[in-house]
Amino acid sequence: MAVVLDSNAVVGFLDRNDGLHDAADGAIRDLAHQHRLLVSVVTYAEVLTGARLGHHDVGEVQGFFFRLISEVLPVDVQIAEKAADLRSRLKSLRMPDALILATADTAPDVDLILTGDKQATRISGLECQVQMLS
Repeated sequence: MAVVLDSNAVVGFLDRNDGLHDAADGAIRDLAHQHRLLVSVVTYAEVLTGARLGHHDVGEVQGFFFRLISEVLPVDVQIAEKAADLRSRLKSLRMPDALILATADTAPDVDLILTGDKQATRISGLECQVQMLS
């Protein structure tokens, strides 16, 4: 089984002051022992942007992706179409979040997405399970 980490799960893991830190730290450490950890290229871009804006140390962010993430999943036309479908069904869902969910849902070996976003739990019809950090 593989697990896709949402951007807020990665940020929560990296930032000790984040409200999701304890939950993200525990969940990611547990999952990393038994599962491949993946991210969408959207998550990679979001977290790296935060680092370049000074929210995180760039070296720590790059180290996290290099050491813990097995693969950065690309966005293609199939994922874009799935994201558009998700976004059209839940209009308050932001496009980056829809792309991340669609990436997780279309990857063949992904069974779970780890997120801190309550909106993700409101999406019906996903092939993968959504685990909410709390």
